[in-house]
Amino acid sequence: MPVNSFAFESVTVSTSSIGLTSATFAPAGAQTAKEAQITSETASLRYWLDGTAPTSTVGHALASGGTIRLRSLSDIQNFRAIRDTGVDAVIRVTYFR
Repeated sequence: MPVNSFAFESVTVSTSSIGLTSATFAPAGAQTAKEAQITSETASLRYWLDGTAPTSTVGHALASGGTIRLRSLSDIQNFRAIRDTGVDAVIRVTYFR
């Protein structure tokens, strides 16, 4: 089944674990996202997809310029990230339904 992009956001990932914006991927009265593409624009980070807060040394690593694809609403809802260097990471997220 084809998916189409419908929303995007930029999120700054700093020293505290952060998730994605529910009002963006699950807008009131509209269909929720099925997938998301995330690119780290400015620095590397660590992430988990089960809702656990990563640390600067524990979690999947995403290098600056790297991209991941989340393929379920559950992964989108449970995505948590934190920077893993002394520099905040800006991620660009595109949502698909």
